Amino acid sequence: MSALPHGVAGVHALPADHHDGPWDAVLIDPAVKERLLATAVLVLRHGRRLAGAAVAPHGLVVLAGPPGTGKSTLAQGLAQAAARVLAPHGATTLVEVDPHAFPSELLGESQRQVSRLFRETLPELAARRPHTVVLVDEVEALAVRRHSASFDTNPVDVHRATDAVLSGLDALRAERPGTLLVVTTNFADAVDDAFLSRADLVIRTEVPGEEVVPDIVADSLRELASQWAELRTLAADASVHRRVGKLLHGLDGRRIRKTVHGALALRVATARDPSLLTADDLVAAAEEAAEALRPAAGPV
Repeated sequence: MSALPHGVAGVHALPADHHDGPWDAVLIDPAVKERLLATAVLVLRHGRRLAGAAVAPHGLVVLAGPPGTGKSTLAQGLAQAAARVLAPHGATTLVEVDPHAFPSELLGESQRQVSRLFRETLPELAARRPHTVVLVDEVEALAVRRHSASFDTNPVDVHRATDAVLSGLDALRAERPGTLLVVTTNFADAVDDAFLSRADLVIRTEVPGEEVVPDIVADSLRELASQWAELRTLAADASVHRRVGKLLHGLDGRRIRKTVHGALALRVATARDPSLLTADDLVAAAEEAAEALRPAAGPV
């Protein structure tokens, strides 16, 4: 297997069965998913035709929100979901970019590497198949907000790298219209304004609302029940989901799922045989997680 280009963490052909799962795992408003998927399909399928429009799509989708709210999972799921819709028209290339691979201590090197990514690497990868989706997690590491960034704490090279991202994004749109760039950020305020203004769609993910938390608990239990059939009763018990969900309200989706799975490790018996998991175990794990959320007591 040949080495991947600099800054590219993975290249995959979609749709692929082993990429199923993430799209359904993130429990958000179905209308938001519909909007995301429709935007992706429009850009991937008709981006070239729309390229001559007065305000042509940049092919950029931004997912912004606190850590643990499902941004990366949603981005991965979107790539697979769009690839399945577009499968009759050809396969999709999924490119995963590592933004932390580009900062350099050498003057001008970050700018050169970023420019090479957008002007050479991504167009070459996009030429492989009819559709291409590029994922960039934590894009704030790549497109630093120049307006508020200090030259004392951010070298000139970082500012130039942001310039290279903007010009590179424009160049990619010109050379490969129909390429979709999906980026995530934990800190939207740290992302350059000009980068955000190029986005065709910005979705803000939030900590799950009280009504959604029981659904995440139930979905997590169904995952466990797919491995241990004895847990199907728990997975179907809505009263348990509500009871546990009430305790977990305020946690992000990742922590909720980890709490459900972590309930298996409360006792050695369930660690040895997860089919022994009980509602009491789930409640105890949820109470433990809720306790960790409470502010520490001040000095007496």
